Amino acid sequence: MTATPLSTPPQTPFGRIPVIDVSPLVDGGARPTKSVVAETFLVEATVVREGHDAVSASVVLTDPAGVDHVTQMVCTNPGLNTWEAVVSADSAGLWTFRVEGWSDPFGTWEHDATVKIQADVDTALMLAEGAQLLDRAAGTEDRTAEGRAILEAGAAALRDETRPPQVRLSAVTHGPVHAELSGTPVRDHVSPSTAYPLLVERQLALTGAWYEFFPRSEGAVYDDETHTWRSGTLRTAAKRLAAVAGMGFDVIYLTPIHPIGQAAKKGPNNTLDAGPEDPGSPYAIGSPDGGHDAIHPDLGTFEDFDFFVTEARRLGLEVAMDIALQCSPDHPWVAEHPEWFTTRADGTIAFAENPPKKYQDIFPLNFDNDPAGSYAEMRRMIQVWIDHGVTLFRVDNPHTKPVEFWQWLIQDVAIDHPEIIWLSEAFTKPAMMRTLAKAGFQQSYTYYAWRNTKPDLEEYVTELATETAHYMRPSFWPTTHDILTPYMQFGGPAAWKLRAALAGTLVPTYGIYTGYELMEHVARPGAEEQIDNEKYQYRNRRWEDFEPGGPREGQSLAWYLRRLNEIRREHPALHWLRNITFHHADDENIIVFSKRRVVPADEATGTPAHEDVIIVIANLDPHSTRWSRVVFDMPALGLHPDEGFRAHDLITDTWWSFLREAMVQLGPDHEPVHIIELKRY
Repeated sequence: MTATPLSTPPQTPFGRIPVIDVSPLVDGGARPTKSVVAETFLVEATVVREGHDAVSASVVLTDPAGVDHVTQMVCTNPGLNTWEAVVSADSAGLWTFRVEGWSDPFGTWEHDATVKIQADVDTALMLAEGAQLLDRAAGTEDRTAEGRAILEAGAAALRDETRPPQVRLSAVTHGPVHAELSGTPVRDHVSPSTAYPLLVERQLALTGAWYEFFPRSEGAVYDDETHTWRSGTLRTAAKRLAAVAGMGFDVIYLTPIHPIGQAAKKGPNNTLDAGPEDPGSPYAIGSPDGGHDAIHPDLGTFEDFDFFVTEARRLGLEVAMDIALQCSPDHPWVAEHPEWFTTRADGTIAFAENPPKKYQDIFPLNFDNDPAGSYAEMRRMIQVWIDHGVTLFRVDNPHTKPVEFWQWLIQDVAIDHPEIIWLSEAFTKPAMMRTLAKAGFQQSYTYYAWRNTKPDLEEYVTELATETAHYMRPSFWPTTHDILTPYMQFGGPAAWKLRAALAGTLVPTYGIYTGYELMEHVARPGAEEQIDNEKYQYRNRRWEDFEPGGPREGQSLAWYLRRLNEIRREHPALHWLRNITFHHADDENIIVFSKRRVVPADEATGTPAHEDVIIVIANLDPHSTRWSRVVFDMPALGLHPDEGFRAHDLITDTWWSFLREAMVQLGPDHEPVHIIELKRY
């Protein structure tokens, strides 16, 4: 047989069975689609063929060892030839996926034989052709002995002239023969699409709870007699880890711990008149004591850092470090590599600006003058912290550095350390946020802090869970050390509960900045950030005052965060992003959504397969208690429209009986959020 002539560039040849419009792809397959181990996602494609013969399709996931994992697709819209399948990968690494279109000779024969034999047209011929097809199918290499026996029996039934034609046909089109050929079909003219990259990462890349703190504040002490502060250390900060782990967090995130420059040092509340005792901003990195690969002498040594990491791991916490690629004027790089900065016309090095804001204590790096040298130094510096146990990096303002740099750095680190996770802190235009995710950042800060109304939240989360979910994983933070929105300033305890609960249930990864549990809500006048900002000074929060028996016992939300994180850990439905459904509420301030997941059996723990369904109902108005009718999309909950269910509030341990419609009451007089586990009757 001669080779089939094919088209040439600029055309890309179709296969014998055309496969087009494969999704999800990132930039047409130029960059990997992302998932984590066991996360299901939908693959779709358009598969067509000429004429009326039956066509089918499969998704093939190829693991890092080159083993194919095949899943049959289903045509969900015959008129538009749309095929889809839900798939997942069972191990981390760089996979590929492709869609294969193929001719289905059994499907073609089954259709034609049913029509013709019923009309008594070519009856004997159709039965004979069917028997030949089953003979062929029985001989395929991937057929089991049991399957071969089933098909051989089917072929014999088609040839049994002692039985009526309809009975002979039915023996093949129903029962074991049909099931065998549905599970292991005969595939002709198999036509694969391009194999597209699929990056499968560990669970923490998608799901986790982060806790941010400034190590220098943990254990800091103010001397009333000398009016001076003594800095906390990595050792005193380690004493706080048990409380963080006790609240159920997965990641402890450290703001920069490097030496701080004295040139143009910032004082309290971002002023320019810092005194000699003021610590300065930890984001003004670098002094004669060292730069990004050094530890501030006040915090301790690398031995102390190793102690901190070891203690965190003992408590089940991973350590994330803040990476801010910028320098104090005192940074060693300024003298050693002036070409790594931007020099102005007057010969001075340009400091950072975001008009009208000015950051006189920070010199931005310029990667264009010496990319080879600067890239290599950044890679060396990152390795220092990996070697000391850091497994996650929160990157400050990555959108102010070249995207190609991040793409190279993240990929180069992953060669030897695929477990490393990168969180992008890029509050910038959506196109850049998405591009950084495509470049390799596993997680991204978002605009959640400013999305407070029901339409805004529903639209934003729907976008994150559909349009970008195959490459950008959102991280929701109600506040940060730089962000304190008016909603949080004036919403009271209801707002602080609400925004943590929504952050922790709308998406799989969320984080809080220390002090959230204390509802620190007073802003610097004219700014959306805390007064006496910890970025410029020490803070002793006197955690002991909030413990049992302390003068402020009962004034902390630590119990609420602990319960929220317990719920998140106990319910796998909350571990995924793409499985969210919004439901109706009459009141414009009441938001209702659900997450549903079918959890397979776990032989290790003896847990049977089960369905996990979580419903969240929240009052977005922190100032008033509201009643509302809610209407559930019952099929989205896995229920019949006329079914009822038992609703277990996991915050208050309250039970209700719900139907498709229910009345709810939420607000500061009670609880602002119901987090409900659905229980079938």
